[in-house]
Amino acid sequence: MTLVYTGDGKGKTTAAFGVALRSIGRGLHVKVLQFIKSPRRGYGEQAALMKLGAEVEMLGVGFTWTKTPEEHRVALEHAWKVAQETIMSGKYDLIILDELNNALAIERFNIEDVLPLDEVIEVIKSRPKHVHLVITGRGAKQEIKDVADLVSVIEAEKHYYDEGVSAIYGIEY
Repeated sequence: MTLVYTGDGKGKTTAAFGVALRSIGRGLHVKVLQFIKSPRRGYGEQAALMKLGAEVEMLGVGFTWTKTPEEHRVALEHAWKVAQETIMSGKYDLIILDELNNALAIERFNIEDVLPLDEVIEVIKSRPKHVHLVITGRGAKQEIKDVADLVSVIEAEKHYYDEGVSAIYGIEY
């Protein structure tokens, strides 16, 4: 199956990690590839999944407004190569492509030459049959939604950020 969690609300990665938790509980091999998050920061969900036996790779350099376009281009090109190899290896039963949608939606530079949408679609379609994919991030491309088996759109109705409350340790990170 290919599951997509998208939308402007909070909880897309959390939903994907819920699937990972369920998979680990059933003895499946799980790998998480994070396209935007940088290994320079620690996240609670990463620590928890690793304690449970999942592999987690943070392949990004952080949010798009904190680094140069070239830094992102290099990181995303590498991330996509890692993702292709990981998916096609057949070694994992569940692979989470966290924030892939965000990466595909980048407009600050031409993303197509480092992360071609047609190639992403082809990998999704041609992956080993036992490999389940979960793709997260805002702004999922219609082409991604079209090849998915499940698309959940998470929308914000209310958020404490709007009241000036910043990210909370143990809730957001």
